[in-house]
Amino acid sequence: MVTRTVKKRLTELDKPDHVFDKAAELFRVMSAPMRLKIISCLCDGEQNVTYLLSKIATTQPNMSQHLNTLYKADVLAKRRDGVQIYYRIANEQIVNLCRVVCLQVESGT
Repeated sequence: MVTRTVKKRLTELDKPDHVFDKAAELFRVMSAPMRLKIISCLCDGEQNVTYLLSKIATTQPNMSQHLNTLYKADVLAKRRDGVQIYYRIANEQIVNLCRVVCLQVESGT
């Protein structure tokens, strides 16, 4: 008799390759600690680059590179207001994923 867990695993493996490809790409994008810090800063709402730089120790060019990567991956959305660019979370599922993983790492399990 096949258990329910085994059936679920078989179902997961039956997904089309493009699902696994997209998941792998998302994990690649999320693999940089700087990007996780950016997402964490944006969890409470939209912020401009100046604010992000005040919270995360990095250079403006490095911050811009990471923001652009997250934007291109549809993790973040942005808007311009004069000379300022504001970023916000575009995919709440990413926030949930990051929180779960960070909580697991922090608790040591």
